[in-house]
Amino acid sequence: MNPENQSPVQTEQNQAETAVETPGQPDPAAQLAELQARHSELNDAFLRAKAESENTRRRADEEMSKARKFAIESFADSLLPVKDSLEAAIALPNATPEQLLEGVHATLRQLSAALERNKVMAIAPPAGTRFDPHQHQAISVVPAEQDANTVVTVLQKGYLIADRVLRPALVTVAASK
Repeated sequence: MNPENQSPVQTEQNQAETAVETPGQPDPAAQLAELQARHSELNDAFLRAKAESENTRRRADEEMSKARKFAIESFADSLLPVKDSLEAAIALPNATPEQLLEGVHATLRQLSAALERNKVMAIAPPAGTRFDPHQHQAISVVPAEQDANTVVTVLQKGYLIADRVLRPALVTVAASK
């Protein structure tokens, strides 16, 4: 039969038969076995990599959980002396007002030190400081003898924890003239 008169399907079949019969070509069964072995190797490598990824994620989650736990533990440990001081003050039934005031000041110093050790810093801008909406919350705008949009008074301190606002400072702000 003339190759020009064959259908495309017959041409492909003839080419496939020629490829199988050519002595320089590898055996299709050997090729298939080689490809299946390679597939098995790659599948095994994929499953190992997937398992390693899951184990790494699990370990990271456990480490984050421990870090949170110990961070809270450290903070609580630094507050225990403050609690002890307050309990000692309550235990003194005949304390004079001067003694109580001295104890309150000492307890406040302990609390301030504990907060500083844990990177909790006060936001208490002095008068005349430019109003910063990221760290301050304006309660009112009042007429004042200073530049507009500056802090006049601090009504309540704010706090930062590691440069992140925990609570903004409550302030009054100078009005425009």
